Amino acid sequence: MIDGIPLPQPFSAQALCARLAADRNRPLRLMTLPTPTGLGMPTGMWLATGEGDYVFYDAQTSPLHQEHIILHEIGHLVCDHRMSVADQGLFRHIDIEDPHSIRRALGRTRYSDRQEQEAEMIAGMILEDVGRVPAPTLLSGMLGGLESGMGLRDARHPGAPCSPR
Repeated sequence: MIDGIPLPQPFSAQALCARLAADRNRPLRLMTLPTPTGLGMPTGMWLATGEGDYVFYDAQTSPLHQEHIILHEIGHLVCDHRMSVADQGLFRHIDIEDPHSIRRALGRTRYSDRQEQEAEMIAGMILEDVGRVPAPTLLSGMLGGLESGMGLRDARHPGAPCSPR
């Protein structure tokens, strides 16, 4: 899936959206969320309409976080994820230009856990590919932190100086 996403050079989330729009022959607009997003509110959202796609993101966060949010929503788009049937009816009367209409819909969007994991993985892998975040090493991430914190080493780590007791 990642190999099929055309990553522009130099990279920006905005340039990626423009490229995806051109490749898909379908408008893709980036829009900021009504502020403040607040606790418990999504920081991003992808909305597909008959006229095009809209990726909403929180503009009140860091540039790297904004880029991650946009890429997460692009992950939903490229995987063609779907909302539950119950949630789809909530978007019939959304006015893209009306912040109050969008705010009402935001708290009601749900994807499956698997869809969220896929979108998050795509965002992370793109950020790694373009050098925004370091690629994981054998001792990175939660498992690496646990392994290191407990002093454990195994065959995955050649030349490990100690073994578990």
